Amino acid sequence: MTAISSPCVKLCQLDPTTRHCLGCGRSLDEIGRWSSLSEAERRAIMARLAEQTSRKA
Repeated sequence: MTAISSPCVKLCQLDPTTRHCLGCGRSLDEIGRWSSLSEAERRAIMARLAEQTSRKA
C-alpha cells in the first residue's frame, strides 16, 4: 500500500472566515474529499497551494 500525497503539516486549524486550514491551506471541501481524489487531482491542488504560498511571501 502506498501513502497518499498530502500537504498536511499537522497544524489543523480552520480560519473561521475563509474555512481554509491555516496549516496546509486546503478548503474544508478539499480536506473532506482528499482520500477520494486521484493522485493527479491531489498534486494539482498541492501545486496551487504552493503557488498561493509563494505569492504571499
